Amino acid sequence: MRVLHIAYQQLRRYGKTRVSWAQKLTHGLIKNDHFVQGFSDRDVAAFEAPFGWRDLGKGKANKRLLETVEAFDPDLVIAGHCDIVSNETLEKIRQICPHAALAHCNNDPLFVPENVEKIKHRAQVVDAIFVSTGRCELSIFEGSRARIYHMPNPVDPAVENLDNSIKKEFEIDLLFCSNSDDFTKRLELVKSLKDTLQTEMKFKTFGSFGDPPVWGRDYDHALSETKMGLNLNRQEGHYWYSSARMAQLAGNGILQFTHSSPRFDTLLPPDSVVYFDDADDLRNKIREFHNDDVKRQAWAACAREFFHKEMNNKLYAQYILESSLLQPYSHDYVWAQDINPDGCLKP
Repeated sequence: MRVLHIAYQQLRRYGKTRVSWAQKLTHGLIKNDHFVQGFSDRDVAAFEAPFGWRDLGKGKANKRLLETVEAFDPDLVIAGHCDIVSNETLEKIRQICPHAALAHCNNDPLFVPENVEKIKHRAQVVDAIFVSTGRCELSIFEGSRARIYHMPNPVDPAVENLDNSIKKEFEIDLLFCSNSDDFTKRLELVKSLKDTLQTEMKFKTFGSFGDPPVWGRDYDHALSETKMGLNLNRQEGHYWYSSARMAQLAGNGILQFTHSSPRFDTLLPPDSVVYFDDADDLRNKIREFHNDDVKRQAWAACAREFFHKEMNNKLYAQYILESSLLQPYSHDYVWAQDINPDGCLKP
């Protein structure tokens, strides 16, 4: 099948960032033997604009996208985070390729009001929308043209290729990486932990408290030397919502601590991810697993096995394709046990 994937491919960062969920989707589609044509809207706008000023290249980027559609003739168009591409352009794509399905994937949280409006905007013109928050919170998008689905954050075995669950010696006992302070108070929790735990273990907080952030191979090195990690979202309590950090930690065999309120216990197997309710509960559980390597290794290994078997990018990509085209599901996707391919709840 021919798939046109419109997403920011970070071409102008020249390897300084890690593989994104959008790139994992492309990789998964290719591994499933689909013919994928990528289109990086932000990069094309910058390349086509005078003096490289991206805002001046928006119109040209939309024009180049339509040229790409004419030349490639896709069966499925997946539009990710591509704000430069207008809804009018997506409607023109439908006219050029009336046989093609249009889908939108959005991996950002719903606690950012602007993101909710972006999803509602895309829902006016596409056939299917995939959101990284759980289905029970997606009713706000129902009634639009688009069918609404949940999608997880996947692992890619080519990217999450470590297995720290078999290791016992680490440079970092506890890790938290962050580069965003918007819509969050999570650093208050991290500071409280750091004040009480830094004499007991090696606790690194890249991107916070004066520690510079790490990117690319430096981030990969940090993960390779990490025993346990904090999976703290900017806000907690949104059903099945987590940043890509969850898959990065689990997929590399790094034991992770995450808040209980997103209810990942209803999706993930027992004894895989450590859930906490408050700061004291988290602190006690960090100490417990730090001092019990056998238990830490067993839980981290369970999470790693589950993510690589049931939440990998091949399954993720095929689920998006099958849902978009209303095809029968070829796998019992663990995150979609309650829905039919048509987006409706099972009776």
